[in-house]
Amino acid sequence: MKSPSLTDLNAFIAVASHRSFRRAADMLGVSHSALSHSMRGLEGTLGTRLLNRTTRSVSLTQEGERLLARITPILGSLNDALEEVAAAAGQPSGLVRINGSDGAIRVLLQTVVPRLQARYPRVELDLCAEGQLVDIVERGFDAGVRLGEAVPKDMIAVRLGPDIRFLAVASPVYLRRHPAPRTPEDLHQHRCIRQRLPSGKRYRWEFSKRGKEVAIDVPGTLTLDSNRLMAEAAADGLGIAYVPELYTDAYLKKKRLVAVLEDWCPAIPGLFLYFPANRHMPSALRALVDVAKAAQ
Repeated sequence: MKSPSLTDLNAFIAVASHRSFRRAADMLGVSHSALSHSMRGLEGTLGTRLLNRTTRSVSLTQEGERLLARITPILGSLNDALEEVAAAAGQPSGLVRINGSDGAIRVLLQTVVPRLQARYPRVELDLCAEGQLVDIVERGFDAGVRLGEAVPKDMIAVRLGPDIRFLAVASPVYLRRHPAPRTPEDLHQHRCIRQRLPSGKRYRWEFSKRGKEVAIDVPGTLTLDSNRLMAEAAADGLGIAYVPELYTDAYLKKKRLVAVLEDWCPAIPGLFLYFPANRHMPSALRALVDVAKAAQ
């Protein structure tokens, strides 16, 4: 019998783990059709069906369950051995898949990625920017990058930068027509640029001052789902926006935006790189973590 390739076996483990061709294909960086072809080829080589497929789900046959149980520890040991050899030679290698918000990925690209590529050229990064907070383990990611308050408690977290603030900002043109708010409640008299969260809910602006916390469902006729676009819209005079300061810095320096309610905008924990605890750390991920720590 012809031996199946390691590529096909690893692809089978991905499909079996996710119970989804789409998610497995995303994790592996291949098309859905290519993955399906690979699985049909593996089943043909072994002469047995491994997967039960429907239009909505994927499940393992009895033979598939048996194969998964046998090859998972074997391939895991093989990967560990290869990584140990590479690490011993001072050349960590492999793929690291990271999920984060658009702004978080941008910070990672500016601060960590250039140093990682210069020091460890054999480490490959696959960065996925999306607004919705996801379960990185379930989705097949090695790590995530989010604000500290969003990092799950059971994860190991490495700080990527200083604390940040959400800032309420408006353009000088807007503020010439509308007096700047002095308290969060004053926002009810303003045109605000509201934010739609990935869950579909509208974000209530949260402020804090000397222990007093206020959450405002601000009024406005414009709702966006992008911090970058909200800052841009505010700079164009369309209203007051409330976004992380990393999106406002350039506009503030050019005086296209002015911060309001600054005393109601305290700092919160900044961005963190996080990954699962109690799991073998591949050499590529360890190299990324080491570079992130050194970048502080």
